[in-house]
Amino acid sequence: MDSGGADAARILSEIKGLKATKSDIEAKISALEAQLKDLNCRNDAVSSNGSCPLATSLDSGLGHGLSPEMIHRYSRQLLLPSFGVQAQSNLLKSSILVVGAGGLGSPALLYLAACGVGRLGIVDNDEVELNNMHRQIIHTEAYIGRLKVESAAAACRAINSTVQIVEHKEALRTSNALEILSKYDVVVDATDNAPGRYMISDCCVVLGKPLVSGAALGLEGQLSVYNYNGGPCYRCLFPTPPPTTACQRCSDSGVLGVVPGIIGCLQALEAIKIASAVGEPLVGRMLLFDALSGRIRIVKIRGRSLHCEVCGENATFTRQQFQEFDYEKFTQSPLSASAPPKLNLLSGDSRISSKDYNERLKNGEVHILVDVRPEHHFRIVSLPNSLNIPLSTLEKRLAEISSALREAEGQRDASLYVICRRGNDSQRAVNYLHDIGFTSAKDIIGGLESWARDVDPSFPTY
Repeated sequence: MDSGGADAARILSEIKGLKATKSDIEAKISALEAQLKDLNCRNDAVSSNGSCPLATSLDSGLGHGLSPEMIHRYSRQLLLPSFGVQAQSNLLKSSILVVGAGGLGSPALLYLAACGVGRLGIVDNDEVELNNMHRQIIHTEAYIGRLKVESAAAACRAINSTVQIVEHKEALRTSNALEILSKYDVVVDATDNAPGRYMISDCCVVLGKPLVSGAALGLEGQLSVYNYNGGPCYRCLFPTPPPTTACQRCSDSGVLGVVPGIIGCLQALEAIKIASAVGEPLVGRMLLFDALSGRIRIVKIRGRSLHCEVCGENATFTRQQFQEFDYEKFTQSPLSASAPPKLNLLSGDSRISSKDYNERLKNGEVHILVDVRPEHHFRIVSLPNSLNIPLSTLEKRLAEISSALREAEGQRDASLYVICRRGNDSQRAVNYLHDIGFTSAKDIIGGLESWARDVDPSFPTY
């Protein structure tokens, strides 16, 4: 490396270190400000519900419990005839829990902190990653590798140091959900998996808490309010979980960053309406958002089911039953956001590692490499000289494989290898190819992710 390159690397390293130090300092300042606020609260008389009595200790004598600082901070909300001092006062006395500090939770948390919720809880056990940045706007690059709860809490405190921020640095499970959710007035579900949705909804029913539930994937989103004012719970609408093939994730299907941003903002709006007792929350209705067409539709959904196993007339779903219920088994999908399970469809002699494939490349082995990912995946990144035949089109394009093999075999016997993103679809493809006569086909274990991990660390992953 020349001197210019070494200097650039040194400067980049120093910048990264300074950014991390800056984030630590800002987080400590926010935490200390929050501690100071708590100490001031304790010095005053504690209200009957155990929360900080802002309305009492900071009362300006104007009869509505808002201090001069609050009047100035929230003045644009106070000016709204349909909101005003009563709604703001309700909001300041309320507590809201946001489960998930990702694409949906990021804008929801920022707006809930900014608008003056009295106590704001955050539940998440995930860490900030670079591929979060395009949609999870509450986080910054300086927090990559650190807990999302810490990053989100620092951002919320930086916006509004008067709001009490509670950090729950753990995954929400049946073992801790009742204890955590019971401490809040309103729950916002900002998760992205089926077992989590059922678990959070059931817990809200058991505790009698209103639930604001949102979802976003690709270019579409949806939103509704459950278990509020006699409305349905999530199970009323979906008593049977959808098939696992229908439960796609952002990491597999993609999402345009602004889409969860829009849904998250609307979740914050619904939570504010409930907490401040204004407007008409989306009870018995569902908002559907289509980003490409720019359409928002509100559709009526079925009301509370009398036969619902959790909230129906004869339901006997208890706290103990909730804690013993297996939501992963019920939905056939994991609660964690881990990668999909690895398939094991082939025998060992029908598979090779990415390292072994690389050695054969170096040795000049004549072969055909078929990449069975969808075409738009192939356009992102691919290995040189690979032939893109998506798994969904494999049966119709077998002639292309045969032709490529004949052309290669003009030199000498050619091998046939199949690769995909993670090593699952390639196994399905090889299994099919074996059945129809391409018995020499081999799967590259772990796909392109294995190649990036074990062979070429500079190979882009997505």
